[in-house]
Amino acid sequence: METHTTSLAERMREVCRHIESHSDEPLPLAELAAIVQMSRFHFARSFKSVVGVSPKQYAAEFRLRRLKRGLRSGDGVDAAVYDAGYGSSSRVYENAATRLGMTPAQYRRAGAGVTISYATLQTPAGLMLIGATDRGICFVGFGDSADELLAQLRAEYRHADVEAMRDPEHPQFRAWIDAIARHLSGESQNVELPLDVAATAFQMRVWQYLQSIPYGELRSYGEVAAAIGQPTASRAVAQACASNPVAFMIPCHRVIRGNGDLGGYRWGLSRKRALIDRERANV
Repeated sequence: METHTTSLAERMREVCRHIESHSDEPLPLAELAAIVQMSRFHFARSFKSVVGVSPKQYAAEFRLRRLKRGLRSGDGVDAAVYDAGYGSSSRVYENAATRLGMTPAQYRRAGAGVTISYATLQTPAGLMLIGATDRGICFVGFGDSADELLAQLRAEYRHADVEAMRDPEHPQFRAWIDAIARHLSGESQNVELPLDVAATAFQMRVWQYLQSIPYGELRSYGEVAAAIGQPTASRAVAQACASNPVAFMIPCHRVIRGNGDLGGYRWGLSRKRALIDRERANV
């Protein structure tokens, strides 16, 4: 069984290399399946079980990674768009808010031209910082100091205009803060606010499932993997949880190990335990 699994993984890596070297071309499923001499149905299932996403999603994620590298290299937006395998810049801009979190030109400038407002507040789980653009919340994190949290917020977009929320606060931002405070205090079980976060296709599937886990309930990494149709992707699920930039709004704290251990948590295991205990107490 181990030999078969290793062989299958190598065959899927061969397909991945083909996708990467032909990212600017149409890649029909039948063509990819022929590379490893499989039927389309068998290949589609095998690729997804090994890689964690479909061939189409893998190609899209590869193009996105390549686009980000190109934008950061300073070669220009148009060059980065076409070198990444996009047929035109229009499709990139259409999906910018959900995939890049901002337009390609803004991403290339490391956030220049984007304003992120932030505020800190004390919560039952400790000091929290909320960062938001005009499209939604881009960061929610816990830490021991405001400086620590502010450094994390600035890490992704070095040249963004990151500024403390002015007094008086913008009414929409104030409403978001109040909704989050009510949720953390147990007054409301659901917190459905607009998010402005970037994600790969796999991360998005994991995060969307996490948002469906009922308040006060837990799932294992394996259960999440199975629920999104990737039963062998427990480690990838854990990585997706660890990369979540908006703490409990995408409730990765509700995912633990199959043996009952807490597993990891970006904001500290003591906070993960506190969030779990508080939710259970409020159910």
